[in-house]
Amino acid sequence: MTQTTEHTELRESVSLDRPWVTLVWDDPVNLMSYVAYVFRSYFGVTAKQAERLMLQVHNNGRAVVATGNRESMERHVEAMHGYGLMATLAKADE
Repeated sequence: MTQTTEHTELRESVSLDRPWVTLVWDDPVNLMSYVAYVFRSYFGVTAKQAERLMLQVHNNGRAVVATGNRESMERHVEAMHGYGLMATLAKADE
């Protein structure tokens, strides 16, 4: 195996191990109290954590609400859509 091949395989391996995130985006429809409620009820975070995440969504336009493997993040995105929130998934470092 050449050094180039080893380097490429290592880069691909590291790339596959990067976690995914669920992003919730700000929207003009949902009340801030409702967004905090969703975070508390679905993710099981404390009221203080839910408030902090909701303020990130409101002030920064988005917040990372979960990190993990792709399948889990896809389930969270679907759940957020079920609550009427705008959500997407992305690689953790993008």
